[in-house]
Amino acid sequence: MTAPSSSAPKLPVSLAVNPLLSTWIRFSEGHVMVSSGKVEIGQGIVTALAQIAADELDVDIGRVQMVRASTAASPNEGVTSGSLSVQQSGRAIRQACAEVRQIFLAAASDRLGVGSDTFAIKDGTISGPGNISTSYWELASEVSLDREATGSAVPKPSTRRAQAGNSVLRLDIPDKVFAQPRFIHDQSLPGMLHGRVLRSEMARAKLVELPEQSACGLVGMVDIVRDGNFVGVISQTEDGAEAALKKLRAGAVWSPGATLPDESELAEWLKTQPSEATLIDERAASVPGETKRIMRRQYTRPYIAHASIAPSCAMAQWTGEHVHVWTHSQGVYFLRADLALVLKLPVENITVEHMEGAGCYGHNAADDVALDAVLLAKAASGRPVRVQWSRQDEMSHAPFGAAMAIEIEADLDAQGEIVGWRHGIWSNGHTARPGRAAQPALLAATELKNPFPRYIATNPPQANGGGADRNSVPLYEFPSWQIKCHRLLTMPIRTSALRTLGAQGNVFAIESFIDELASERGEDPLAFRLRHLRDSRAQDVIRSVAKRARWKPDKQTGRGYGIGFARYKNTGAYCAVIAEVEGAEDIIVKRLTIAVDVGEAINPDGVLNQIEGGAIQATSWALKERVRFDRHRITSDTWSEYPIIRFSEVPEVQIELIQRPESEPLGAGEAAHGPVTAAIANAVYDALEIRVRDLPITRDRLITAMELSG
Repeated sequence: MTAPSSSAPKLPVSLAVNPLLSTWIRFSEGHVMVSSGKVEIGQGIVTALAQIAADELDVDIGRVQMVRASTAASPNEGVTSGSLSVQQSGRAIRQACAEVRQIFLAAASDRLGVGSDTFAIKDGTISGPGNISTSYWELASEVSLDREATGSAVPKPSTRRAQAGNSVLRLDIPDKVFAQPRFIHDQSLPGMLHGRVLRSEMARAKLVELPEQSACGLVGMVDIVRDGNFVGVISQTEDGAEAALKKLRAGAVWSPGATLPDESELAEWLKTQPSEATLIDERAASVPGETKRIMRRQYTRPYIAHASIAPSCAMAQWTGEHVHVWTHSQGVYFLRADLALVLKLPVENITVEHMEGAGCYGHNAADDVALDAVLLAKAASGRPVRVQWSRQDEMSHAPFGAAMAIEIEADLDAQGEIVGWRHGIWSNGHTARPGRAAQPALLAATELKNPFPRYIATNPPQANGGGADRNSVPLYEFPSWQIKCHRLLTMPIRTSALRTLGAQGNVFAIESFIDELASERGEDPLAFRLRHLRDSRAQDVIRSVAKRARWKPDKQTGRGYGIGFARYKNTGAYCAVIAEVEGAEDIIVKRLTIAVDVGEAINPDGVLNQIEGGAIQATSWALKERVRFDRHRITSDTWSEYPIIRFSEVPEVQIELIQRPESEPLGAGEAAHGPVTAAIANAVYDALEIRVRDLPITRDRLITAMELSG
């Protein structure tokens, strides 16, 4: 076998893994069918990817139809996460379309007898000299795309792209505005039944007694399914399923569950648990400076819920030994892998098809409810079963974003300059997504009569952005540093991926500490940052946001201004934020001014929407959100107990988008969270001279911080 040439063109990662062109592109009846392994979760990715395809193929974007991801036909691009959809799927689609265009030009040349370089393509019509023409659709039956990408075609330069850089209207919005059933919650299959699952509110309790007879006679009742501690009901109607669940819950007897940590001592608990220590990065000074004093601070963030606007939902249908699953999971192939482990079936017997859900923000319960639906549908005699979790289910049993305790130390010389930096993190792992291990990570898998062990959350490697350690390595130029991460090996409260993983906590800590160091020196915090940055794009976003916000306005009583900066994962989008807050009984964020650099912005309006949405969510995290619990159960299982920001509290958001069409595109979905959180915290200090180091910044936290500073 001949080894591949080292000089062969390098394919984009997703295309290298899925090189068959027909997996990505098909032509059908005047349309271009484009398949991606990435899924729409509200970020507008179907529009941006359609723009890329339309550009490379020279077709009107109205001809591009984005095909929902499915294990039956779509490329396997892993999971939609990490603000990587444009970077990964976009690059793959651009290269695939460039090759398809080249193939069709060669086919047109063969048919029409002129050189392929004499053709022009407009809206799919391939025209040559003397008014000769054909089209993609005329040639489609003669051209097989069942061939692998070679990397030989060169995509268009940014100067020749008609779609990229334009704010094309979102393709998914009309259905949502006009109430077409685009969301999985609104779907209905012929003969569909409804299911609900019974779970104890006590963490990991065991089922001792189940009063099955109390629910058997209810109207529409189909079956009660029990396998160990997994219990579900199937009914002809949703109301019937709810009534049956209520009957079973009223009489069910559970054993005591696991003990949860003391919420009031959460940081101390994190730092005393068994853990796996990892050295993330280390730098030694070429000439060590003399340390005159050490400044040390601790910052924390709580467990955070995904708090999706609608609870998770899934449908499943068995046909013999094959099962079809409809889900809003972010990773259809990964979910399929875990389902195969639980069901002891070959993956070929399982089809997982994506449908949009109402928000996600990471690994919520979408995968868990899919297994619930599969287990209940097994008892439905071939009829499809739809399962929807309740708000209480979602807030109690879905994975949470992990709590974090972060300690930072700075060695300072006689002039107060930084000569050494140490950053320590204590946290559960930040991902327990399906499909990553030899054991499933799905909730119901731990409840069966023959249960699988509970999957302990891990951290992605630094090469993939890291987990608890994400954004822990400073972008600032310090002479020396050491960054360590302590991943907990116990997990009484279930954690997995939440938007940004550990980046929000680390950026909050680093940027708060930077402000404290600048304050110690009496130096403007913006100037202090610029003095320690060497990356010109980082400097540009800070200068840009400062100019737009007119840094720094005159001091007003009770009003403060703070800055936060980060480059997401240190490899993604650059974002700088200036927050304006008012401090009275509660903190009110009046305005967020943001500058962002995402390289080439495929759809500028989409970028602005992502940054604005992330900024508003980060404001909610910074001021309100915190999973509450006692020693036995999660207590924040309603909106009243887990408040999120209200429309009346949304700040004004102004965004400066730095256009760099010559640069590779970078994802925008998670760039704003860390900088916004830090900017708010720094603005609170500027307004009130109270430094809050424990999120969220509530009235109680302000009082505590005031007492400690006093």
